Amino acid sequence: MSTCYCGRPQTYDNCCGKIHKDIAQALTAEDLMRSRYSAFVMAKGDYLMKSHHSSTRPIREKKSIVKWTKSVEWIKLEVLNTTKGSQKEKEGTVEFKAFFYEEGTMQVIHENSYFVKEKGNWVYVGEV
Repeated sequence: MSTCYCGRPQTYDNCCGKIHKDIAQALTAEDLMRSRYSAFVMAKGDYLMKSHHSSTRPIREKKSIVKWTKSVEWIKLEVLNTTKGSQKEKEGTVEFKAFFYEEGTMQVIHENSYFVKEKGNWVYVGEV
């Protein structure tokens, strides 16, 4: 069985693909974070904007973000820690490392991301 871009042992269609089609399918903050990683891998700019909190959404940078996501080679995602962020909660954090090659050099984004529910759906606010 192939794994989703986010590293879970499901196919993309049964994992992040469902969330990309309907953000309400992200039941936890970690689900949303993993779906955002897959969206970076797939250069899904519309989803990256939709899954970003309205107060911090970088609409003006959308084209440059998509251009960058296409310019790097994504390797893998490692989820290191989560706090709160369950279905019943309204906020949570997910610490992760996203590995990618940029201009032949391996790079790592290490972030502890903050998520909240906006209009009933998990969204990314920013780094803690």
